[in-house]
Amino acid sequence: MDLSVPFQLAIITVVAFACQWLSWRIKLPAILPLLLTGLALGPFFDVLQPKELFGDLLLPGVSLAVSIILFEGAMTLRFDEIRGLEKTVRRLVTWGALVTWSIVTVSAWWVLKLPLGLALLFGALVVVTGPTVIVPLLRSVRPVSSVARLLRWEGIVIDPLGAIFAVLAYELVVASGQDGAVLHTLWLFIQTIGVGAAIGAVVAFGLAELLRRHLIPEYLRSFLVLSSIIGEFVLANGLSEESGLVAVTVTGIVLANRKGVRTDDILHFKENLSVMLISGLFIVLAARLEMSELSQLGLTALAVLAIIQFVARPLSVWVSTLGSSLNWREKSLLAWIAPRGIVAAAISALFAERLQQNGVPGAEKLVPLTFMVIIGTVALQSLTARPLARLLKVAEPAARGFLIIGANPVARAIGAALQKNQYPVVVTDSSWESIRSARMEGLGTFYGNPVSQHADQYLDLVGYGKLLGLSPRRELNTMATMRYRLEFGEQNIFSLPTQKTEKEVKHEVAPEHRGATLFAPDMTYARLASLLSQGAEIRKTRLTEEFSFQAYKEAPGRQVWPLFAIDARERIHVFSAEEQPDPKAGWHILGLVKEDAGKEEKKAEARAEAAAEKTAAENKADSKAEGKAGKADDKSNKDKSGSATTGKEKGNPQKTPSA
Repeated sequence: MDLSVPFQLAIITVVAFACQWLSWRIKLPAILPLLLTGLALGPFFDVLQPKELFGDLLLPGVSLAVSIILFEGAMTLRFDEIRGLEKTVRRLVTWGALVTWSIVTVSAWWVLKLPLGLALLFGALVVVTGPTVIVPLLRSVRPVSSVARLLRWEGIVIDPLGAIFAVLAYELVVASGQDGAVLHTLWLFIQTIGVGAAIGAVVAFGLAELLRRHLIPEYLRSFLVLSSIIGEFVLANGLSEESGLVAVTVTGIVLANRKGVRTDDILHFKENLSVMLISGLFIVLAARLEMSELSQLGLTALAVLAIIQFVARPLSVWVSTLGSSLNWREKSLLAWIAPRGIVAAAISALFAERLQQNGVPGAEKLVPLTFMVIIGTVALQSLTARPLARLLKVAEPAARGFLIIGANPVARAIGAALQKNQYPVVVTDSSWESIRSARMEGLGTFYGNPVSQHADQYLDLVGYGKLLGLSPRRELNTMATMRYRLEFGEQNIFSLPTQKTEKEVKHEVAPEHRGATLFAPDMTYARLASLLSQGAEIRKTRLTEEFSFQAYKEAPGRQVWPLFAIDARERIHVFSAEEQPDPKAGWHILGLVKEDAGKEEKKAEARAEAAAEKTAAENKADSKAEGKAGKADDKSNKDKSGSATTGKEKGNPQKTPSA
């Protein structure tokens, strides 16, 4: 099928977005639908022809895209995240990688009958995991933080090392039979690491100074970093082949851990760019495969895949985690998750083409074998990792909880109602008195500013998915909604409205910075506090076919303000000015209820009567008790008196007068 170049580019873009959206809906990593779609559009239906579409630009473009993806991943690596796990990370990317490389090399040489040099190259290619597959998988699996941090660090650090291993293996294949091949390979390894690390460090410190001194305007910061990364990647590769990946990784890690350098905006830009690049790359590289190459793979290739999954990875993790603080459950999940990603696909395509030009036998098998491992590990682990994590009890709980800004009486009342219905709550405040009151009421607390660096390090948000800005300080609510927007998602950020007056309109916070308007446009903090002080209560009410939501709102003798709706699957929905849930029979409403004055008076009278009756009953009981006690005392006194008289008569008999 011959399609125009713009049409093929449009197909790649639209289909890539559709795959990403589908993966979000079905809660699976996007790599799986991307790869399957690429195979369908390429070798199966021949809709895309990447070789004709991109020509000589394909492999250089793939290399540049990989460098940007790797840099973005490296910028998420902070040393304070792996305190206590540094040794395990080092082992995973050194001894663990060597174990995997050795086992895969032997299995490819023995089972697939590949030449030893080509088996070494294949083993080096499938050592890497990479952020392109690890990060989406972690979003879906949500393992405990120790496992997630280890997998992310391993995936990002192992990418450049795996590329270097592949270069070394490639040089051995090309230089096989020549004198000094081993020494040449060793020198190449040292040179690649040294050149990449040096260039990466120089670029990182240069960028850090430019950003720290504010010598670059805000709108050019991301452009500066992007151009620098591309420039250093090309420069490093020109000086020493494949050292570019080392350079961009070093730059990302140094920038992420450099104090005084704000990189959040750069990271957000790179993250969006990486999603686009990953999506396009997987479709293009999968579409580049040939049906004839795929059909040549037999059961022996599946045997190698099984060895990689069930032998190489578990042994690698076992060697790397000896003496670590991880328990057997965490080690088991770590041993199961190791999907292969874009670096393996890109480098295999690059080296296979070179080896085929040099006439190396078996080189045509390199790309389909690598893609078989990528598809197999991604498909298997995407479908099984989340259930396995739950079975091993090393998965984070569902994000049911609420982060509440403020620990004032309004925030505590709403937090207590949510927590009573099994929705975890943590309230944050800089007022110790408010935090102490919240703790006395049994609420989770964080004492401090929710947008501080201290909160970034110590505020544990595992299991929390929504933010409620309930502080009377609207500036704090605004800062919190801006800080946690990307973490929770825009649809899960809410804050109280501020009272609008003609004088304050020009001081209002823009809607895009304060999240959705919580509850209702007129439900300000002052009004909520006033209603609660007047006796209003937060109550839970069940809706039925006879008692609908409309009937709930119009119930006579009281005023109601719906706050939250809980559906039949225990999912909670927040009422806001922008979006109102549609509660149905079987749902529950958490609402603020205020009884009418007459009803309140009757209730007060009833409470007074009940209190009077209780007091009268207590007094009656006390009177009876006093009567019984008095009778007992009289009897006791009488007994004592009788005893005394008898004793006196016996001791002192009266004399009779004589006649």
